[in-house]
Amino acid sequence: MPIQENLSKISFAESLGEQVIKAGKCVGCRACVVACPFECLQFKNTGSILVKECKNCGICARVCPRYGESQIEFEKSVFGRERNADEEFGVYQRLAVGQAVDKEILSVSQDGGVVTALLLFALESNLVDGAVVSGVNGLEPLLPIPKLAASRNEILGCSGTRYCYSPSILALSGVIKQKRTSVAFVGTPCQIQAVRKMQRAGMKKFVGSIKYLIGLMCSECFTYEGFVEKHIRRTLGLDPNVITKVNIKGKMLVTAGSDVHSIPLVEIKQYSRENCKSCTDFSSELADISCGGLGLNGWTFTVIRTERGAELFEAAEKAGVIRTRDVKEEPNAISLLCKLSKKKRQKLVSKEIGALVCS
Repeated sequence: MPIQENLSKISFAESLGEQVIKAGKCVGCRACVVACPFECLQFKNTGSILVKECKNCGICARVCPRYGESQIEFEKSVFGRERNADEEFGVYQRLAVGQAVDKEILSVSQDGGVVTALLLFALESNLVDGAVVSGVNGLEPLLPIPKLAASRNEILGCSGTRYCYSPSILALSGVIKQKRTSVAFVGTPCQIQAVRKMQRAGMKKFVGSIKYLIGLMCSECFTYEGFVEKHIRRTLGLDPNVITKVNIKGKMLVTAGSDVHSIPLVEIKQYSRENCKSCTDFSSELADISCGGLGLNGWTFTVIRTERGAELFEAAEKAGVIRTRDVKEEPNAISLLCKLSKKKRQKLVSKEIGALVCS
């Protein structure tokens, strides 16, 4: 379905309500909730709902990553072209296996600390004045929350991966309130798509200050009630407050103090978010830079996609903030990237989003 240029008279019910919510395609990004000028929408369970009378402004349809836009249109908008046949995980300029040099970053990072290192470099070099990330809810352990981090300590405090969903787009309201002029946005593939959709729709109020988009590789997220409350607390008998790290390396590894509990992925699959079933992007294919572990220990597999992303990464590399290795040293990681990209894309081959299948 091609993008519609005139959506000013379309209602939520006939656009997202019918073609996204009822169709089971809502990813839960909350872009429609944030952008609605009349505050008509709230997110509940697995989709947005009307809480006030819709004014038929059509803005929600303009910003929803699951309405109207095809993958090819996305790629042309971001990169000026669609992917080549050999770009199995999206358009890119360079691949690198990277690691933060700063030991403090490595001590709190998920894998190689590349995302945290890039954010700190950009902040301390005055390239940005903040970063939209997922933080930690102090009251509910392992429950992520959207956060605007504006200092070294805040960014370090948000390091690591959360496996429950954090609707980071909600933090864009903080960017506006605090009058931040240049920020980095770190998000999952669906969130990166939403920001790109908002950029394409000319929503400068919300995304005009975003300078860098750093995407996280993501197969799916889990519900807090299922993964944390049911499995960790009740099945494993662990207090979530003592969990210091969660990682996936072929299986889920939950670290509590000196103990590491291994959970077969098949056991936690049942806690996958329903919203994630409509996503076909594993590696954040529309980001400036995409990062993920891909089975590596202590290193981050990095896909540099845009000129802006390349400038940031190379500047950090030149400054000695990040060290890199040749990706040819990690053929298994590249193979896994292709495999997971193909698997996720084949999960939902949809004409509406113009899915392209890896060869």
